[in-house]
Amino acid sequence: MNRTKRLLEIRSLIKHNKISNQEELLKKLISNGFNYTQATLSRDLKFLRVGKIADEEKGQIYILPDDYYDEQIKDNEIKEAVSRGFLSIDYTGNMAVIKTLPGFASGIAYRIDGIRAFEILGTIAGDDTILIIARDGISRQDLHRVLTTAIPEEGIR
Repeated sequence: MNRTKRLLEIRSLIKHNKISNQEELLKKLISNGFNYTQATLSRDLKFLRVGKIADEEKGQIYILPDDYYDEQIKDNEIKEAVSRGFLSIDYTGNMAVIKTLPGFASGIAYRIDGIRAFEILGTIAGDDTILIIARDGISRQDLHRVLTTAIPEEGIR
């Protein structure tokens, strides 16, 4: 099978199913007639820039970047998940560190990246920590203002 068909199938499965891990996705691909290895799936997920967000049923589920604001995922639900997972924020120089509940950092970083703010050069997320790097010349107040756009007011104190 060619790569385009594989990528389209992955997009379709993620868009129409709540899939929480590569093993689950791999089983669906194989049952749909795609001969896949875990290494190829990993590369394809990276190429598609697939992320994860918190889900009450499955813990975390895959999401496509262009579906982030899709009608299937209500913005209110995302804000609630972000608000529930957010613990604290601290600033140093042109960086901020956000602490989250375990498993929430990736989803919150995804939301921060999704606002595509000029002020933010990039984010790096672990399991429960996010490093946010601001562009040179961006004040702490400007960075804080941008982050309150991504994280509900009740989240950031």
